[in-house]
Amino acid sequence: MKQWLGVIFSIFLVACSSPDINDYANTTPTLKLEEFFDGKLSAHGIVLDRNGALTRRFSVDLVGSWQGNQGKLDEWFVYDDGEKQTRTWYIENLGNGNYKGTANDVVGTAMGTAKGSALYWRYQLKINYQGGPLEVTLDDWMFLINEKRLINRTDIIKFGFKVGEVILTIEKE
Repeated sequence: MKQWLGVIFSIFLVACSSPDINDYANTTPTLKLEEFFDGKLSAHGIVLDRNGALTRRFSVDLVGSWQGNQGKLDEWFVYDDGEKQTRTWYIENLGNGNYKGTANDVVGTAMGTAKGSALYWRYQLKINYQGGPLEVTLDDWMFLINEKRLINRTDIIKFGFKVGEVILTIEKE
């Protein structure tokens, strides 16, 4: 019986593990936010609920600019139900692949690390949910496909449980 409990516990641990940014250190092309998010970009995405069902579609126009290690990224969202939203990110390259960012609806500071073609950051975001404010955690991964395309996958977490997911493709114009 103890052996079976050990096997079950081991399977549980493996199933709960998540990727580590260091797993991507040797991947290419290398993602540098100040290079990819510079100039005009466009994006298209979907929002999925906790069961993986599609709940929303959206498009985003983005404009990024950098002065040294300081960046600004303006985003204009249009959702399939007509809702519009804007967000302005202020991003700082801290060196060694480390970034920090703030935005009008981000609680505190997003801290992230880029290794190889990936970037990971986790932060708190205020969203409108069923007509009221809700604070959620975003577990945010970006993967550079080539110099003009990036895929962003974000888990939406509340009380430690995944309650949704955002999948987004971003392209440089």
